[in-house]
Amino acid sequence: MAEIVRMPKLSDTMVEGVVAEWHKKVGDNVETGDLLAEIETDKATMEFEAFQEGVLLHIGVDKGKAAPIDSILAVLGKKDENIEAILKAEADTITEDKDEPVKEAPTPTPTPTPAPSLKKEVIAKSPVEVAASNPVKYPPATAVSGGKVKISPLAKRLAKERGINFSFIQGTGEGGRIVKRDIDNYQGGGTSFVGTESYTDETVSQMRKVIASRLAESKFTAPHFYLNVSIDMDNAMAARTSINKMMAPQKVSFNDMVVKACAAALKDNPDVNSAWYGDFIRRNDHIHIGVAVAVPDGLLVPVVRFADGKSLTQIGAEVKELAQKAKDKKLQPEEWEGNTFTISNLGMMGIESFTAIVNPPDACILAIGGINAVPVVKNGEIVPGNIMKVTLSCDHRVVDGAVGSAFLKDFKNYMENPVLLLGKQSI
Repeated sequence: MAEIVRMPKLSDTMVEGVVAEWHKKVGDNVETGDLLAEIETDKATMEFEAFQEGVLLHIGVDKGKAAPIDSILAVLGKKDENIEAILKAEADTITEDKDEPVKEAPTPTPTPTPAPSLKKEVIAKSPVEVAASNPVKYPPATAVSGGKVKISPLAKRLAKERGINFSFIQGTGEGGRIVKRDIDNYQGGGTSFVGTESYTDETVSQMRKVIASRLAESKFTAPHFYLNVSIDMDNAMAARTSINKMMAPQKVSFNDMVVKACAAALKDNPDVNSAWYGDFIRRNDHIHIGVAVAVPDGLLVPVVRFADGKSLTQIGAEVKELAQKAKDKKLQPEEWEGNTFTISNLGMMGIESFTAIVNPPDACILAIGGINAVPVVKNGEIVPGNIMKVTLSCDHRVVDGAVGSAFLKDFKNYMENPVLLLGKQSI
């Protein structure tokens, strides 16, 4: 008895399909697994294989035409079988559906018997398993016709995208033709590589949740703008070398010099040392500088309090102690609260420059890049130099461009002339 082949639903969002190509014509014999047509969905063009056997008696959708899912795509049956009754019954059903009046409370219609469709999940099998479950009745794909391997256009395109040499594949389609399922089931060999998709889901830690919440709030509520400047670090490098020789075994880092220079520049530009509180702006007289520290679960910002009144060695010792406490998860609330300005330094990781998200309630955060040896122009000549790039992220509700620029100008001056820092406080 004749069977209807319906337009399959090949994607979750598919409403109708377009027949891109017919690989059989009326009167052809069709066997299970034969490539019947190529159907274009809203996402891709996919090969559609027959799930019935018989003679193709009727094509319901011409090449290039569209049809809704579950409509008649084709009819398979015995040779010369009369299918007029089947087509009439289908047409009558469609007419009844159109003429049926709309009810105020329609009852759910029974789910129609699923039409044959492509498998969306392909279980990879070895060539031996494929051969056992789908006995090949035809010559392998490497048997050529006119000097060419038999392969469908879609299978050929997929093989090219996946880097598969299809001459190594034994086709399971008609006449040994390579079809889509052969590409999907291919397990390697030749020049191709078959990988395995995998992933691990990790529970979000409370620290990461807080970081996500605070930074998302900052990024999406505070209008950020960014100011960049390059700093000549030759004098700072020479000063650090001299200080460390004089103060051995104590060591001063470039980060300590950055903290000290920020504190001095904030003293000169108090509007940057501020915070947004909705109905008012708080101008802080004290200078508490937060120093971002990477820890296994995320990021902590211990605070160097009254940084403007501390020496380079005091700042260095305090930052080192606080960073270790942060990594050991021993920081106390008073050691990470109360910052009025924040520094994030990724220079030691080889980062040239970056932009940071303002750390609430601060109005600004300074991102510090690495020191790079580059050619620079001095006195009209190109000479070797050492440049550090920094970026100031500002909350435009509190700090305007001119105010931020003045701060960066003073910061740059202190870093390029570190003797000025020593005048602010002893080593």
